[in-house]
Amino acid sequence: MHDKPNHRAPHADPRRQQRVRLEGTRKQALETGRNRLLVTGVVFALAFLTIAGRLVGLTVLDRNDTPHLARAVTVKPVGRAAIVDRNGVVLAASLPTASLYADPDDVIDADEAADKLVRVLPDLTRAEVVAKLTSPVRFVWLKRNLTPKQQYDVNGLGIPGLRFRATTRRVYPHGPAAAHVLGFTDIDGRGIAGVERRFDEQLRRSDEALRLSIDIRVQALLREELSAAMREFRAIGAAGVIVDVRTGETVALVSLPDFDPNHPLASRARARFNRATKGVYEMGSTFKLFTAAMALDSGAASVGDRYDARKPIHVARFTISDYHAKNRWLSVPEILIYSSNIGAAKMAMDVGTKEQRAYLADLGLSQPSPIELPEVGQPLEPEHWREINTMTVAYGHGIAVSPVQVADAVATLVDGGVRHPVTLLKRSAAAPAVQRVLSTETSDDMRQLMRLVVTRGTGRKADTPGYRIGGKTGTAEKTIGGGYRAKALVSSFVGAFPMDAPRYVVLALLDEPKGDASTFQYATGGWVAAPVVGRVVRRMAPLVGIPPEPGDAAPLAGRSVLASLDARPANAGGQAVAAR
Repeated sequence: MHDKPNHRAPHADPRRQQRVRLEGTRKQALETGRNRLLVTGVVFALAFLTIAGRLVGLTVLDRNDTPHLARAVTVKPVGRAAIVDRNGVVLAASLPTASLYADPDDVIDADEAADKLVRVLPDLTRAEVVAKLTSPVRFVWLKRNLTPKQQYDVNGLGIPGLRFRATTRRVYPHGPAAAHVLGFTDIDGRGIAGVERRFDEQLRRSDEALRLSIDIRVQALLREELSAAMREFRAIGAAGVIVDVRTGETVALVSLPDFDPNHPLASRARARFNRATKGVYEMGSTFKLFTAAMALDSGAASVGDRYDARKPIHVARFTISDYHAKNRWLSVPEILIYSSNIGAAKMAMDVGTKEQRAYLADLGLSQPSPIELPEVGQPLEPEHWREINTMTVAYGHGIAVSPVQVADAVATLVDGGVRHPVTLLKRSAAAPAVQRVLSTETSDDMRQLMRLVVTRGTGRKADTPGYRIGGKTGTAEKTIGGGYRAKALVSSFVGAFPMDAPRYVVLALLDEPKGDASTFQYATGGWVAAPVVGRVVRRMAPLVGIPPEPGDAAPLAGRSVLASLDARPANAGGQAVAAR
């Protein structure tokens, strides 16, 4: 029997085994690394996709969702149409700005945020900022209408919870030059006063600029001259109006003191009061123009008629007298030249109360001015119009109207007797609806009489070489507590030029002026207001295309008017003329 051979497994090589183990470990590490890189790549890819999707959502799909850090909203805000003058010069416009607000819930540290904010916005109060940032509401304004630098500085702070909202700011490039015409808007862009309020709806809905009749060049020089007179005579206020007699367009309208519409609340309330349209005053002897016009137009008087002005008129407890009495019979031209209250009162009595009131209404002096402003005053008339009222209204006492109403009415007197209602809007070449108030003959006579007031009467200081200015002075004591203050005057002059073919009416008024050495202490309209109109005419005429006429010294007057000045009553009793 044979035994099977014994086969034993050879012993393994230790070095070989170690190599096998190392290779396995290396392979496993590489596989793990590849897996980790793959996972990391997927994670990064998902992260980038998420960020990209968020950016697309923020910039394209949802512009109202703001991130926690401050940024400017790109939505275009609703604008407000510009306002321009008659030549297209911008008077008011809206500029894009950014306003800063916060969501207090997103503010991590209110104290730290407040400390940072007041450093870049020093006009903010730290305590107020902290109070806003810790309030329970989700929206608080921090500052409206930031400058670009302020916005940049705030954005650089990187404070969570702060955001910007795109807004607009109303700006007025000419500052206070046309403040009472333009008015201003509130912080939300709503019209508060002036044209901004009167045309608020139109300005907010339209993209087309609102064109006014104002000429900013003439506006500025009128304001400049009134300001100088106001300082010189220490007046508490002033007003001025310039009207185109052919269209009724208001070329300039000034009220002093005024304000900067860019910062309206920085001024006192009295500076925002419009004396030219809202203020109503007893305009004194300027009303003698209307009395003479209605007397001539109604046939109650002719240019050659004379009135007994030798003695004051006594009616009940009232006495009507002349400031510089001539103590003789006066013709109609002389009543205006010497500004006789007695003569005007007697003329008015010849016209009659009913006719007087009708003419004043037709001239626009019995109802508020139609000018397109919310600040328009209501005329004050006698509650019971008696004989004494007819007399005193004849020379501008007992009735109060606004300066713009007087300018409007005088434009009717000199423009052929046809009224073009005053406006602040630029009118087209086509004439607006008009009303005939006086005959052309009466208008011609009034232009002659107004010119004589300047060449021979109380308006001499308005005379300007090269321009035929005509007009009338006015001086009235202010009323207070049912009585008059002798030293508190409203002094004015209303004029037109050139009187042979009138183009413009210019009115200047000073409220409570004080005379000085240059006026021999007088503060009447002839001394303080008439020179203002003369200077305004001299400066504005070249701007509006009216050249001077050399050698203009002769008065503009017809033969009948001049003849009435040379004639005298036959005797002191005036038997040769009607006793008026």
